[in-house]
Amino acid sequence: MTAQTVLVVEDEIKIANIVQEYLEDSGFKVKVIDNGLDVVDWVKKHSVDLVLLDVMLPGKDGLQICKEVRAFSQVPIIMLTAKVEEIDRILGLELGADDYVCKPFSPRELLARVKALLRRSANHNEHLNDDIWQMDEERYQVRYQGKTVGLSLVEFAILKLLSESPGRIYSRTQLIGSIYPDNRVVSDRTVDSHIKKLRHKLAEELTDKELIHSVYGVGYKFEMLA
Repeated sequence: MTAQTVLVVEDEIKIANIVQEYLEDSGFKVKVIDNGLDVVDWVKKHSVDLVLLDVMLPGKDGLQICKEVRAFSQVPIIMLTAKVEEIDRILGLELGADDYVCKPFSPRELLARVKALLRRSANHNEHLNDDIWQMDEERYQVRYQGKTVGLSLVEFAILKLLSESPGRIYSRTQLIGSIYPDNRVVSDRTVDSHIKKLRHKLAEELTDKELIHSVYGVGYKFEMLA
């Protein structure tokens, strides 16, 4: 089995060395970058399975890097942050991070988070590639295990965005920006209303599983749980 590659973006050499040692001892390949300016280009040119991304970096901070990477890649990202304020954690998730770990952290806990996120990502990709979940962009329909449900244009756009990145949390602002590219003024309540109708259709006509989950204080994510 080919070893998975983890990119560690951390400018504190002691922390980077400890994380690299733990990951390599667990069978991962590790690349360490200590300057924020070098990260985005490296991710574009190399295959990587997960990114551990420090928030405070020289050259370019982790939040900006996360935003830029998300413009072209859905690679799992775990933010490493010394900031403990809730707003900082939420901002990282809104920009597309999948998880965060606050410093100081236990290397064992970090390793467990890495393995859990990689398992989750692999399981969801397997589900979505098994021809049991299909989205028809011409008819605005979704098919699951032989059943089909028709959606409105907005409902389809929401579901497509969420399901393409299982487990990733999208804020209401991100959803609005994606489904209304003309920058019209739309309230959070409008998004919640679309989500409510979408959930109802999926539950009533497609599956009794809850596929779209609320993340309190942040937004929504797609989880195809067994």
